Amino acid sequence: MARINPYLIFNGNTEEAFNFYKSVFGGEFEGIMRFGDSPEKDKVTPGYEDKILHVALPVGDTLLMGSDPPDKWHDTVKAGNNINLSYTASSEAEVDEKFKALSEGGTVFMPVGKTFWGSYFGMLRDKFGIQWMLSYDYK
Repeated sequence: MARINPYLIFNGNTEEAFNFYKSVFGGEFEGIMRFGDSPEKDKVTPGYEDKILHVALPVGDTLLMGSDPPDKWHDTVKAGNNINLSYTASSEAEVDEKFKALSEGGTVFMPVGKTFWGSYFGMLRDKFGIQWMLSYDYK
């Protein structure tokens, strides 16, 4: 079943923000992954190992998701461009179809491909300036 969830990007304080949201909405994190936990941890900037690569907090029927940006994108994150819509598809083919349509006239940040975290994933900004993350999760 496809769904769209908000994905928030913070400049180094994702853990603080999500602990706040958890105190407001309740529940438990579905998972937290830090940059230092990734199989590519040798590429992580020193001092960035404890920053959040991905966190998810169930809120009703929605997942509030977020992360700190990779160090190379840190200076590009500003209030207003730090919110993405995350579309979870039911197949790789659906990701490809939606990604192709949404990227037409837009900007691709990360082409679709298999990731180390077990998803088929890509990122883009559409022609209207909306940022998207599209994925199919292998389970």
